Amino acid sequence: MTVALHYAESGQGLPVVLLHAFPLSSAMWSAQLTGLGDRCRVIAPDQRGFGDTPLGGDPSSLAKPSIATAADDVVKLLDRLEIEQAVVGGSSMGGYVAMALLRRHPERVRALILANTKASADADAAAANRERIAAAVQAAHSSDLLLDEVFPKLLGATTTAKRPEIVDLVRTIVKSAPPASVAWAQRAMAARPESFETLRGATVPSLIVTGDEDPLMSQQDAEAMAEALPDSRLVKIPGVGHLSPLEDPAAFNAAAGAFLDELR
Repeated sequence: MTVALHYAESGQGLPVVLLHAFPLSSAMWSAQLTGLGDRCRVIAPDQRGFGDTPLGGDPSSLAKPSIATAADDVVKLLDRLEIEQAVVGGSSMGGYVAMALLRRHPERVRALILANTKASADADAAAANRERIAAAVQAAHSSDLLLDEVFPKLLGATTTAKRPEIVDLVRTIVKSAPPASVAWAQRAMAARPESFETLRGATVPSLIVTGDEDPLMSQQDAEAMAEALPDSRLVKIPGVGHLSPLEDPAAFNAAAGAFLDELR
């Protein structure tokens, strides 16, 4: 069952939907809403359970967390906004959702922007760790565990040392993530399939962005996606970690803006 996604919007023209990382919200895209809104219509939803979007759903959908469900939520938003086709961008978990959307609804995707994400499925150990975290936050009725186990891996060393305002912002958003939503998203990510076959079959232009200080997604992950996609370009941003759009918005917007200008 889909939910009505809350979203922020800026600009007009070519629709660009930007999907946030776990466990953040559309707030991570504020610099893209202002920085890219002069050349396209930027739409930044809060994904299911985060920001101002409820976890929602009927008991059966909540019992079977799935990235596919999150992708269908985005398509429902496109329908509400009467958008037939959009550029779909995603950071980390948002990238998983973007690839699921391409797999399930390829006709709705004009182009892809994949930032700090990967096309491979979780290894058994990674999936088990997600389940451990999901069970722990549910049992504690608190997402404080994420401050110790997830937050330290989100930002690069340069950002941590030089951009305290970004560190504080990300810490605040992580701390406010609802435990039930955290558990649902962790289980959905753990169950996701690999997406290489989907990428190899893609017929749309794609931009892949990676950070050279990302402790979660490697350069090899980015290169593997670039190799799988028939029409792709890869941009590495120096001095950023796992949240490149937030850590260096000027560099990210320059790369995304050039890509979008060619599409327009």
